[in-house]
Amino acid sequence: MTLSLHHQPLTAEALAEQFFRNCAGEWTSQRRYYSLNSGETQEVTSEITVEFLEPERELLRELAQRHQLQSETPFLCGSRVTWESHYEGVSRKPSRGKTVFGVRGDILYRDRGFATPKPVIADFWFTNPETMCLRTEYNNSSFEEELKLIGEKYRTRQTVICRDGEELMIGQYLETRR
Repeated sequence: MTLSLHHQPLTAEALAEQFFRNCAGEWTSQRRYYSLNSGETQEVTSEITVEFLEPERELLRELAQRHQLQSETPFLCGSRVTWESHYEGVSRKPSRGKTVFGVRGDILYRDRGFATPKPVIADFWFTNPETMCLRTEYNNSSFEEELKLIGEKYRTRQTVICRDGEELMIGQYLETRR
């Protein structure tokens, strides 16, 4: 007798749930932004907390309302990210913030964008189970990101920011789990 095992490929939602669960925790983020027009760089260190959100969490219901989605549990899961950032080499107060993400199909819903307080969506996909890619567009700008888990202790991120089709900035991040 021959035994045949057929594995169904994981859906984008299932990969996102696994990725968000694996990202939960406390992180120190060291990042550098490169301004492509001026050649200037900016270094920032942030303390980040990533919390995995189950579908029934009130934060996800509030996110669904912001996006005008109708459903008792509109998201498979989500994540809340809070941070405090310190900018090096400039006299600027520390920056604090938070954002909520929700996963539905192959769309990542967010309560706010990088450069807008309005809710935004991003297309997402995985090149492998440890690497999530995102593309967000609004106000003639686009943001392409790659987040990659490296073992249990490290994560890298890269962001390319474009406006009107021109690349303006690249952000590179090394994040270490505390």
